[in-house]
Amino acid sequence: MAGGLAALLDDVAALVKLTAASVDDIGAAAGKAGTKAVGVIVDDAAVTPRYVQGIKPARELAIVGKIARGSIRNKLVFILPAIMLLSQFASWALTPLLMVGGTYLCFEGAEKIWEKLSGGGHEEETPVVAAGGDAEKELVGGAVRTDFILSAEIMVIALSEIAGEGFWLRLGALVIVAILITALVYGAVAAIVKMDDVGLMMARRDGAASRRIGRWLLRAMPMVMAALSFIGTIAMLWVGGHILLVGIHDLGWDPLYDFVHHLETAAAEATGAVGGFIGWLVNTFFSAVLGFIVGSVVVGIVHLVKHRTTRGDEHPLPTEPAAPEPRA
Repeated sequence: MAGGLAALLDDVAALVKLTAASVDDIGAAAGKAGTKAVGVIVDDAAVTPRYVQGIKPARELAIVGKIARGSIRNKLVFILPAIMLLSQFASWALTPLLMVGGTYLCFEGAEKIWEKLSGGGHEEETPVVAAGGDAEKELVGGAVRTDFILSAEIMVIALSEIAGEGFWLRLGALVIVAILITALVYGAVAAIVKMDDVGLMMARRDGAASRRIGRWLLRAMPMVMAALSFIGTIAMLWVGGHILLVGIHDLGWDPLYDFVHHLETAAAEATGAVGGFIGWLVNTFFSAVLGFIVGSVVVGIVHLVKHRTTRGDEHPLPTEPAAPEPRA
């Protein structure tokens, strides 16, 4: 009996060690998978606060919570099963799919820059200023639809980093990435949208130091939002361009990738201790340039199609006159 119990305990201990090792592997894979998605995360955090601008302060956190629940549903219920099936049975499609998403990111980033230069803007980005009932549902629905695109990019980018791992390790890592990134993004969004309320509350207190900090927060928040928007735009161009740069290399066309890699290596070797960072900056710069060029081409095509469609609507084809009714 004692021998059997000792053997059982040995088996349990071995199983615990194996489970711990698997958890460590999943955690490491999740960390690796989440790193490359940082550009899309920044953009997600920059985009979402626009949906709660003008909302009554009492409803801001509730609406952010609803959008966050929609985001986690997007990732776990719709996107994760689809990309896991794809990675298992059609892994060859991951690179082209990733490049399509990268092209979309380039388009979004380039469009924002051209809109700034031309003084235009997206009408659909104008937030709903008073949410309640159907208006609030419409606001949350629009934010969740936008999140679906960004979430799909995050999950596909994350999957591409661990595509060579086993099925269950990929699944576990992506579940962790989905949960942690959603918590990170919408936790940051909640903090951002309530920061002006915190500043206002502190500005009304009696203490001079509290009032100073409160006034500083109130002045700083518009600059923080502007900085987030700028960083999000650059991050889209950088991430999208890098996806395309690596993708065309993986598909067998090497000259552009080799050119950037050569400059990156040369810059890293020439700058000593900070060489790694300088090399990264070189790669990021050329990735962003590629992203802007590709995105600008797509912007031009999209606007040309819209223009032709609009002209077609303004000048419909003449209709034939109705045939006269026969006389009685």
